[in-house]
Amino acid sequence: MLKIWSMKQQQQQQQKEAAANGDGVVKKKVTAAQIRVQKDLTELSLPSTMKTHFPNPDDLLNFEVTIEPDEGMYQGGRFNFTFKINNNFPHEPPKVKCTQKIYHPNIDLDGNVCLNILREDWKPVLNLNAVLVGLQYLFLEPNASDPLNKEAALDLQRNRDVFKRNVRNSMRGGAVSGESFDVVTK
Repeated sequence: MLKIWSMKQQQQQQQKEAAANGDGVVKKKVTAAQIRVQKDLTELSLPSTMKTHFPNPDDLLNFEVTIEPDEGMYQGGRFNFTFKINNNFPHEPPKVKCTQKIYHPNIDLDGNVCLNILREDWKPVLNLNAVLVGLQYLFLEPNASDPLNKEAALDLQRNRDVFKRNVRNSMRGGAVSGESFDVVTK
C-alpha cells in the first residue's frame, strides 16, 4: 500500500515554520487535483502484476506504472506507462502513454492508449484505480472494435492465432509487417 503524507498538513506546517523563522516565504498552495490524486493513491490496492513509481516523490501528478500480465496473450511482458495529470483533474482524465513501442490494437506505435474512460466516458467520479484496472484489462482482452492500431485490430479479428504469434514475436523485439517493436519480455 502506498503511504503518502498529507500534503495539506505538510503545507500548513511549512507555513508555520516560515512565519516562526520570519522568512515570510509562503509555499505554493496545494491544488484540488493534488488532493484528489493523493486520495486516489492512498486508496489503491494494486495486484502483484502492477507497480507505481514516482521519479520525483514531490510530484504526485506525474508518475509511472508498470504492468506485468500474468495471464493472456501478453503474459511475460513488462509494459511501462506514464501518467500525467493536469490541474483540472478529476474533471479531465489523466494522460496515459505507453513508453514502449508495442503491438496492441488499443495502443498505437507512439504509445497513445485507446481506453474509453480516458476519453469520452471519463467522469469525475472515476478514480486512478479505474484507469489502472482498465489498462490491465486491455492486456487480458484487447479490444479490436475500438482500435488505435488498426493493423493489429484486423489481425485479431481475422485470425486470433496469427495475432497471438505476432504478439509473441513483437514482445521479443521482432517485426510485424515490417514494423520493429521494443523488447518487453521480462
